[in-house]
Amino acid sequence: MATTNLVGQKIIDTLEQNYMPYAMSVIVSRAIPEIDGFKPSHRKLLYTMYKMGLLTGGRTKSANIVGQTMKLNPHGDMAIYETMVRLTRGYDALLLPFIDSKGNFGKQYSRDMHFAAPRYTEAKLDKICDEIFKDLDKDTVEFTDNYDGTLKEPTLLPTTFPNILVNSNQGIAVGMASNICSFNLREVCETAIEYLKNPEADLLKSLKAPDLASGGQLIFNERDIREIYETGRGGFKVRAKYRFDAKNNCLEIYQIPFTTTSEAIIDAVIDLVKNGKIKEISDVRDETDLNGLKVTLDLRKNADPEGLMNKLFKLTPLQESFNCNFNILIHGKPRVLGVRDILKEWADFRIDCIKRQIVFDIQKKSEKLHLLEGLAKILLDIDKAIRIIRETELENAVIPNLIKGFSIDQVQAEFIAEIKLRNLNKEYIVNRIAEIAGLQKEIAGLQDLHSHEEKIKALICRELMEVAKKYGAPRRTEIIGEENITEVTVEHLIDDYNLKIFLTEQNYLKKITLASLRANPEHKLKEEDRIIQEIETHNKADLLLFSNKHCVYKLKIYDINDCKASTLGEYLTNLLELEPEEKIIYVVATDNYQGNLLFAYENGKIAKVDLAGYVTKTNRRRLANAYSDLSPLVMMKYLEQDLELVAYSSINKVLIFNSAAVSAKTTRDSQGIQVLISKKASRMVELKPLSEVSLGDPNYYRTKNIPAIGCYLKEEDRQIEQGSLGLEVSPKKE
Repeated sequence: MATTNLVGQKIIDTLEQNYMPYAMSVIVSRAIPEIDGFKPSHRKLLYTMYKMGLLTGGRTKSANIVGQTMKLNPHGDMAIYETMVRLTRGYDALLLPFIDSKGNFGKQYSRDMHFAAPRYTEAKLDKICDEIFKDLDKDTVEFTDNYDGTLKEPTLLPTTFPNILVNSNQGIAVGMASNICSFNLREVCETAIEYLKNPEADLLKSLKAPDLASGGQLIFNERDIREIYETGRGGFKVRAKYRFDAKNNCLEIYQIPFTTTSEAIIDAVIDLVKNGKIKEISDVRDETDLNGLKVTLDLRKNADPEGLMNKLFKLTPLQESFNCNFNILIHGKPRVLGVRDILKEWADFRIDCIKRQIVFDIQKKSEKLHLLEGLAKILLDIDKAIRIIRETELENAVIPNLIKGFSIDQVQAEFIAEIKLRNLNKEYIVNRIAEIAGLQKEIAGLQDLHSHEEKIKALICRELMEVAKKYGAPRRTEIIGEENITEVTVEHLIDDYNLKIFLTEQNYLKKITLASLRANPEHKLKEEDRIIQEIETHNKADLLLFSNKHCVYKLKIYDINDCKASTLGEYLTNLLELEPEEKIIYVVATDNYQGNLLFAYENGKIAKVDLAGYVTKTNRRRLANAYSDLSPLVMMKYLEQDLELVAYSSINKVLIFNSAAVSAKTTRDSQGIQVLISKKASRMVELKPLSEVSLGDPNYYRTKNIPAIGCYLKEEDRQIEQGSLGLEVSPKKE
């Protein structure tokens, strides 16, 4: 068997030599946009189209564009074409498309609508590219070699507006990503102007919120938007726009969130209908046509369109979050910037572009001025210039003789020597020399502009106003206040119906609908088990379950499975994860936590606790110290309103009092107040509502003031009560 010799290698060295160059290449040369708003693939494509004359000419086949771009971009033709598709007007992914397209380029809002092959489609640069390539030939940006050194390409494009904010841009690099949302062009230009005038200006006043190419409604939360503007991270919610067609009883969805597709929405709706979570929809179909996106939902009779849409916003991609990560390459280094910092970097970049352009213009005008100044010298003696040229025997001696004869330099002499014979007249030379004063004035103006940054900023502001006026468009994404949104919770999606809850002695709980109970009322119980409590409530109520360990457990009734009377129900020990020997002894159903709980203890004390004391902000499932543990509990009862109660002691004492005499407490484990006074070491053994007791003369046992000892049970009343209570028999009365 052959053996393989393994050579050890340090992981740090491997990462530095192999992984890091790859990671940096992806970050710097592929996935992260730069301050001009473009990734390298975008820039190479658009520059190729610019050099092909597609800014002013007619459209050409996309295949031609792709082929030419491969001279700058060494990737495959389909990779280049897909990049081109995303920049087109037909694809609908950008607020401000860069490419005017003809043919089928697919749609951003559809995952199944594929673009046609490049041999079938045509394209040219859109008019906005006038602003992208403005003065590119005036050395406004640096140029670099292409991948094989045969051509030059710009490292950035001198865009006259903050394109990085106007068009959305997403990219995934190695170890980092970028996700930049788009903003309205007019708002961006106005905000950039405000920033240039006052770097501390409140950006939210002019840059109201992101504006997405797909439209929809942006749910405005000022805190979230400010966080994005300041940090470059955060998110906002966008929901679809729809209209209700009352005639056909259907909903038409015509704008959806930027991050989803019509097919994803349709699939989600179909799943909800199949699973029975949505019952108001009878049919869903995609009716997208040449007029744009349209998903139609046919509704059943009596369906509530607004209520249904609120459910769909909760359960489907009709409402989604756009998570921002403004990660941008600045001088080759990735940085996460807020909007203010982006405007600062763009302004610095644009100022540099204009300064380079000014230097270029000064140089060109200075060269022209220099030539004209030489021409001015021969105006003094044209005949001398003609004589020098005519009398010079050798051709290569003409320039030196002109230099010597007029005290000019070689460049000026070359220019004079190249003048046509027909132009060697006084009129031509005078007209040309007349340009000198204008050139000197222009050069002085350019030099003044170059040395005053505030004037350059004013120039940028004028350019921004022109761009906003020429290319600005109304917002596509509507802004709606968060306060106008109906928050859909889980409870909105759950059916509500009346039911009964049954609690058994051996810790079983049954949740049975009234319809099921009418159809089959016979209960199945374990041997020696019995029902100890029965309450009527509904599916969306809260259920409080009190245990013999002084704890209370809280459940949403809809979280408990429905059952039939013929089943045992839910075993609470497992459902609530109760401790050993812990049992549920009482349950309360409530919607609003109003009313009181009455706790009666053997020591004769009674506590009335406000049910609101069991409300918790965090919705904890288990609460300790649900009631006092200082004396054994005799009875627990939920009171919606005060009523008369009958207290029994272990020595046949009976006391009737009104629960209003016991003041309510907010402390759950309150000991309460003394109601039944102990005598001869007696204890309270039971407490019942007066309506459940048969007493011949209730006034005999009634008291207005508590605490009280009570009265011995009368003989005639004892015959009725003794069997049920198991009380000691005593004829005495006090």
